[in-house]
Amino acid sequence: MKIEWLLNGRPITLDVDPGRMLLDVLRNELGLKGTKEGCGRGECGACTVILNGQTVLSCLTPVSKVQGRSVTTIEGLATDEGLHPLQQAFLEAGAVQCGFCTPGMILSAKALLDEHRSLSEQEIREAISGNLCRCTGYDKIVEAIKRASTALGPKE
Repeated sequence: MKIEWLLNGRPITLDVDPGRMLLDVLRNELGLKGTKEGCGRGECGACTVILNGQTVLSCLTPVSKVQGRSVTTIEGLATDEGLHPLQQAFLEAGAVQCGFCTPGMILSAKALLDEHRSLSEQEIREAISGNLCRCTGYDKIVEAIKRASTALGPKE
């Protein structure tokens, strides 16, 4: 099946089995290795991407679901001018340890900050609760999201 969508702002057309999982297509067909497979069962959040503004687990999302839609992966955040404020904040706060959960965590945080900027620590923790980190204990991740919220400024 021919599937057409926007991937990180660029149009993509791919002839692929519509039942294949988006994670597999991103990594193996398109070479975007930033999206990680952690559990393959939708329990860890490592494979989180943004589909039309909402986070989805790409290990559970058939590629047919992206037809005519927009997908953002971690590779789509940085620009020629530099890192996205969330990526920069994760570095500054020391929120990256092994880095395996980081792409999914950042994309979950991006979807959150695209909707809300003034968030309590509890609201941030709840929003990222579907993303498991085995290294940091979440404190530095929450700090990074708060930093990015400040750097991005008020939500208009």
